[in-house]
Amino acid sequence: MQGELDQADALIEQLQGTDDPAQFEALETRLVGRKAGIITRAYSRMREVTDADARKRFGQELNRRAQLVADLAARHQQRRAAITRRGPAIDPTMPARDRWVGARHPVTAVIDEIAAIFRELGFTIALGPEAERDWYNFGALNFPDDHPAMDMHDTLYLGDGAVLRTHTSPVQVRTLQQYPPPVRILAPGTVYRRDFFDATHAPAFAQLEGMAVDEDIGFADLKATLTEFARRFYGGSRRVRFGPSYFPFTEPSAQMDVEIDLGDGKGTRWVEILGCGLMHPAVLESAGLDSARYTGWAFGMGPGRIAMSRHGIPDIRLLYDSDVRFHAQFAPGAAAEDAR
Repeated sequence: MQGELDQADALIEQLQGTDDPAQFEALETRLVGRKAGIITRAYSRMREVTDADARKRFGQELNRRAQLVADLAARHQQRRAAITRRGPAIDPTMPARDRWVGARHPVTAVIDEIAAIFRELGFTIALGPEAERDWYNFGALNFPDDHPAMDMHDTLYLGDGAVLRTHTSPVQVRTLQQYPPPVRILAPGTVYRRDFFDATHAPAFAQLEGMAVDEDIGFADLKATLTEFARRFYGGSRRVRFGPSYFPFTEPSAQMDVEIDLGDGKGTRWVEILGCGLMHPAVLESAGLDSARYTGWAFGMGPGRIAMSRHGIPDIRLLYDSDVRFHAQFAPGAAAEDAR
């Protein structure tokens, strides 16, 4: 009888040291299996023990071992159930999941880079309200009353003479009303139009406005400043050109094109990146300045379109999506990671 107890103790020790389900079940069967279990057979042989005290002690030893096996089986089932709730067992041989890498939005990166360039050229940042009075958005900027931009299908009207600004140009007049010349500002912000959301248009988008007002400055100063900006932003060898355009608040007006390779295999081409011109005297006078004494110039650009041309983004809607796979492309080191 003692030999059977010793054999049971050896198997219980193995049972305590395994987490493998198949091995645990095999050891449990060898100990308490209905027909061939060591402890089960020992119970059936208790009648062979004639001494009552010895039979009692032997029964207590069997009970203790049987209870220990039952407790081990219960704990084993609890562990298995907990693993099932957490999910499948960890496989250390599986490759790790991709790590999502955060990045600044490409439009934000373009705005920051442009702002840094103009800050070195003596410009400061100026901001204005997005919900604007229609006088600042149109009247002060020399828009005629019948200008098509003032139609309901182009402008989002808020009522009581207020609109969602359609450009950042109102910041020009607000700044000049608050600070006397000389003034050089860069005004980034969000503007709103009643445009359909498609591959090339958005109802809300970023815009950058620049303005310089002083005595005796003209188109040569405007052209030199914007050419220097393009040289720093796109590279020193980049060619630029100016062509005629029209804006109610500048006269003469121009557009600036930059020769850019869009990465589509078609080589370089001329791409318009901004509109500009000398400030109309009516705008200076709306701000309370003497247009005979002061002159100025202004420009405006869309950093979203600049980001699209820089990175070869074909659809403006991608800039408004929250797909982390798109934004991860602009994380530091993303290009090196793709090359591998």
